[in-house]
This record gives sequence, structure tokens and C-alpha cells, in this order.
Amino acid sequence: MPEAEEAGTRSTGPADALVIAGLVPMSTVDWPDHLTATVFLQGCPWNCFYCHNQALIPTRTPGVIAWGRVRALLERRRGLLDGVVFTGGEALRQDALADAAREVAEAGFRVGLHTAGAYPRRLRDLLDSGLISWVGLDVKALPEHYGAVVGRPSGGAKAWESLQVLLEAEVPFEVRTTVVPGDMTAADAVEVARRVHEAGARVYALQQARSEGTSGDFAVTVPGWDAECERMAGEIRSLGWERFTYRPA
Repeated sequence: MPEAEEAGTRSTGPADALVIAGLVPMSTVDWPDHLTATVFLQGCPWNCFYCHNQALIPTRTPGVIAWGRVRALLERRRGLLDGVVFTGGEALRQDALADAAREVAEAGFRVGLHTAGAYPRRLRDLLDSGLISWVGLDVKALPEHYGAVVGRPSGGAKAWESLQVLLEAEVPFEVRTTVVPGDMTAADAVEVARRVHEAGARVYALQQARSEGTSGDFAVTVPGWDAECERMAGEIRSLGWERFTYRPA
């Protein structure tokens, strides 16, 4: 996550209620094939030990960037940026997200969303609004193993329901799974990808976890881990996707 900037612009609309933890003014990695500004929203209902944005998990931490600063950035970057990606934390946790997405769309930019799928009903409502152009959905494990990964036993049902919501919508999306050595995420990864593919998703990414900034005690440099991830990537790729991406740490 980028360094925080001090908040300090005057509130001018509903989107100003967003609690923003960070801003990347220009990114090439948060939405495939798009140049975006990326807005990090504070707060997440889950507590994945391998999350490299641990500071974004607490829900009561105040924001450090005003939405007005994002608004001003977009005014300066017309014709340069393709869109804005809202990420987290868990972006769907905040009610003001819809207002912010509407502002972005009305300003002529496309809107991307990163979500872990914790709020399938909110995801459906936002997709139905027509404001979202693309979604990146994290599917972390098989449904029965989600509690061990996110700390909430109901997490699996919600994340996989969010996948179904996306399959029923007419919005492009990428499903991604992040793997940690010796963890359930790695044990489940190939079967997760198989079930996601069987459900109808056609764009998928396998990602190696990074250890920087996490609360977990794991080493991504354990012997043989890169080779194991490449093996998993090969099996997943062979399932046949319109687009498959492997993202090493």
C-alpha cells in the first residue's frame, strides 16, 4: 500500500464519507491492461494472516486521505487514466462506495473493484447499478476451509456466492487465488481453480503471497516453493482459460 497522505479537503458530497487509507495516483497492475488510480479503503471483516495490508483491516482506524483529493486527481488526469480501482481492506464494506463509484463514472472514468466477496448482496446491488466495469474477486480456499483462512466460518459461503453473483452479471471479472507455503490456500488451490472453472469463470490468476507487512510467520523463500507454485500454475493453466496469469511474489 502507498504511503498515507494527510486528509484535509472540504466535504462536498456523499462520497466524502469514504474512509480512505491510501492512494496510488497511477497504477498498471491493479486492473489488467488498464492504467488506473487505485484507492485503498479502510476496514475488512476478515483477518487473513497473509494479508500484506494488515493496517487496512481495523474498521475504526480513521481515514488519512479525503475523497476530495481523489476528485482533484481525476480532474487533472482526464485523458490519461482509464479508470479508478477501489480496493481495501474490503471496499464493499463502506456504504459510500456506491456514491464514489457514481462520481467516477460521471466524470468519464471506468470503475474497477477488488473484493474478497464478503458482501455478496452489496456486490449484486453495485453491479445492478451499472457503475462497475470490472471486478477482481479473491477466492481463497474451498468453502469448507474458509474459516481457517479468514477467521470467519461463514466466509466460504459468502465468497462463493459472490462468484455466482459475478457469473450472473454481465461484467468482466478475474478470479484470483493467493497461495502461502504449507497452508490450506496452497493445498486447495488447484481444486479451487477447477471448481471456479466448472462454475463458468474464464479468467483466473494464481498469486504467490508476499511476506512483507503481514501478521503471519511464514517464509515465501522455503526450498522448493517456487517450483511447487509453478507446478500448481501448470495444472491450473491446463484447465483451459480465456486468460490465465501466474503472479510470483
